[in-house]
Amino acid sequence: MVPDSPTSQNTRRRFIRHAADVPIEVRAVDGGAQHTRTGVDVSVGGLSFLSDDVPPVGALVEIRIDSVQPPFTARARVVWARREAEGCRVGVQFLEHNDAFRARMVEQVCAIEQYRKQLAAAGRTITREAAAREWIERYGSSFPAI
Repeated sequence: MVPDSPTSQNTRRRFIRHAADVPIEVRAVDGGAQHTRTGVDVSVGGLSFLSDDVPPVGALVEIRIDSVQPPFTARARVVWARREAEGCRVGVQFLEHNDAFRARMVEQVCAIEQYRKQLAAAGRTITREAAAREWIERYGSSFPAI
């Protein structure tokens, strides 16, 4: 387990925990291997995800989400990591301020697409635009803000 500092504990408290099966690719900026991860939680200034590895605190990573067009890409710094039953939960802080807002928008688009797929599985096919309007009307107010 990576030791917690008061700063890392405060950073973790700002994460919004809710289901987000958004696949993301994470790669060390220094040219390390690329890994696909899920279990994304978006926060005020970054995100957290589940990983098989325990990256060093302070490491720079590139985040890529291909579920949206254009793909979301951002650089971030690992600010904490801790072991959990599912693996290692890693918290990263975006290097650019507006990347948190962009990641939140990606998460919302992915939630709408997941909603559309659930409707299709139940036998109801609708366009992305109709799904977005319906999802926002039904769930938009309960979607946590950053």
